Amino acid sequence: MSHATGSGTAGPGATGTGAAGTGTGTGTGPTVLVTGAGGFIGSAVLAALRATPGVGAVRALTRSAAPAGTAPVTGDLADPSSLRGAADGADVLIHLASLVGGPEEACAAVNVHGTRALLAEAGRAGVGRIVHLSTSAVYGAGPHRDLDVDGVVPAPVSAASRTRLTGERAALDAGAVVLRAPLVLGAGDRWVVPCLAELLRRVPAHWDGAGALLSLVAVDDLARLIAALALAPEPLPDRAPGVHHAGHPRPVGIGALLAALADHGVLPPVPSADWPWDRCTAELRRTPGAYGERQFDLMARHHWYRSEEIWRLTATDPGPGPLERLAAAAPWYRAHLAANPPAGPTPLPPLPLPHPHPHPGGFAEEMPKLRGDAAESVRMRLSGA
Repeated sequence: MSHATGSGTAGPGATGTGAAGTGTGTGTGPTVLVTGAGGFIGSAVLAALRATPGVGAVRALTRSAAPAGTAPVTGDLADPSSLRGAADGADVLIHLASLVGGPEEACAAVNVHGTRALLAEAGRAGVGRIVHLSTSAVYGAGPHRDLDVDGVVPAPVSAASRTRLTGERAALDAGAVVLRAPLVLGAGDRWVVPCLAELLRRVPAHWDGAGALLSLVAVDDLARLIAALALAPEPLPDRAPGVHHAGHPRPVGIGALLAALADHGVLPPVPSADWPWDRCTAELRRTPGAYGERQFDLMARHHWYRSEEIWRLTATDPGPGPLERLAAAAPWYRAHLAANPPAGPTPLPPLPLPHPHPHPGGFAEEMPKLRGDAAESVRMRLSGA
């Protein structure tokens, strides 16, 4: 399963277009066509676009009503024939929609065939700039530590990730900026923190030393980056078209993330025991739930992707970091988890641990988890060295 990066995900046949409507923006700037505008990331991108002075009309691809402040362009990415005329009059295409679950055929219909048809329409209409959202899940199983773009050959393990990787290639052929988003946090996240809530319930311990470093990004910061790419008044730097990682430049330790969520009352504190990997996965298998070993791998092993370049190319401040943004999202998370408690049965009593030991140290700060060469490489890149 793709971790979905919170992208404006598609429903059963993601939204596309038919005849383009008139935009609702009041500025004289570019007309922007957005897919996935009603999703987690899409909603934040709309807010970022509205906050940008001079933005022109904003159009949303939709099968039904468009989000407030946008003009509807009706159609369906699962039906390429419905996309004729979708991009007429648009200057910029922000393609966020994807299908992140289901069988290969359904994912391919949206993420490959629908994407190709939409990009063909953008080319026919003369759209000058395309921003395409993908996912770092295209790399497949970790561990991945301090990885440059394509630092390992992508090896996606789910239908969603495989088809999104194929969709990337079509976007690159169209001259797009492709953003591989990591785990995305913020109000509206129905994947990352709910997944952590279930995994912690089923594997109630520090996971294999709690040393995994993760690329994360707050949804509002990612949205600002997407808006900056879409609306930059000057031509993008020569290096911008292509694939970029879109996480916050500083990785976050899983221990620091779980501690921060506990501090905000979103998740319970992690028990003091520290279980090795084999024990963790054994407990996971014994207590079935909505998530499996693929998702546990994403959370509990290194998935850290170098992301400095795109923020630098766009002169966009990445913000203080995803942990610092949690306070604003915590009320939403608490309400969501109260209404949607972690799936799965009550965990069985844990397997006996021959030599239980508390996990050394706390997790109030993520950077102390970076030691040696890893700490120095992060420090140098953040300081511009």
